[in-house]
Amino acid sequence: MSTATAADPTDAYVGYLDCLADADEYAAIDLATGLLAAGVPAERVLLDLVAPAQAEVGERWARNEWSVAQEHAATHISEQVVAAVAAYAKPRPTGGRVVVACMDGEWHALPPRLVAEVLRLRGWQVTFLGASVPAAHLVSYLHRYDAHAVALACALPMRLPYAHRMIEACRRSDVPVVVGGRGFGVDGRWADRLGVAWAPDAPSAAELIADERALRGVPSARLAHLADDEYASLVRRRGELIDGALADVLERVPSARGYTATQLDSTVSDLGHIVDFLAAAVYVDDASLFTEFVEWLSVILVSRGVPAAAVARPLEHFSIALRDFPRAGRVLALGCAALPAVGP
Repeated sequence: MSTATAADPTDAYVGYLDCLADADEYAAIDLATGLLAAGVPAERVLLDLVAPAQAEVGERWARNEWSVAQEHAATHISEQVVAAVAAYAKPRPTGGRVVVACMDGEWHALPPRLVAEVLRLRGWQVTFLGASVPAAHLVSYLHRYDAHAVALACALPMRLPYAHRMIEACRRSDVPVVVGGRGFGVDGRWADRLGVAWAPDAPSAAELIADERALRGVPSARLAHLADDEYASLVRRRGELIDGALADVLERVPSARGYTATQLDSTVSDLGHIVDFLAAAVYVDDASLFTEFVEWLSVILVSRGVPAAAVARPLEHFSIALRDFPRAGRVLALGCAALPAVGP
């Protein structure tokens, strides 16, 4: 498609979304580099154009307006746009090395890539390790290179237990850590629980990394509740819980017996997410992590024609299976209460 270049990222936003909707990579790159040529700072193109557009892409998928394939195509285009902006700007490092990576098991790489490019624009020598970096590999890299700081991204709260282990591994290498992403809560509440510095956006991360005293001066993690072993026991029973919930669904929902292999895979995936979010809520001792997920999952399923009862049944099953887990039981009860009302 042909897109006229606006002189401001806000004015160009609708046109950029049209490029993503049409899967027109070249027009999207032309629009972004046109802004740069017009004198718009590269940081503004990244944060006022690419970032909000990517958030809208996620919302369109959530509303079932876009398929997974469309969301992936749009994300790829934005990644190419970020690369084009970086190539156009050609920043030269004047500061130390900052390593940016996604948590192990975390595949949403575009947001931390935007952080990496903003840091690079502000003079840092940045190494972007990309999606799902195993903790051992990250630590090995830190031992090889002298890093000023590590910036870790997490989009899904269910990865928080793994994030904590990764954070502690970095600290044992004496490298300060800053974290970001929705996985730590919109207000950073779970970063605070894990005892790590949190930044709500790329500029804040850059400012924090520049202040080593603030970066290192964070309170200790508040996880004394893990002494009750509920989290570890819950993780050990993960497979058993999923298998039991699936069997319960197949028994109580006659239509489920006719599911295709793809539908069964989706059901198992959803059940796994429920267990993982429950475990993460138990890990940080905050039921809101789970109730927010339950509300989100209900909206996603209803937008795809799946009734809210599809979430209620496994929650009831898990409540019975985990009756000897008091903290998990309280979280599940609040999750059930957060579900939309189900008709008779």
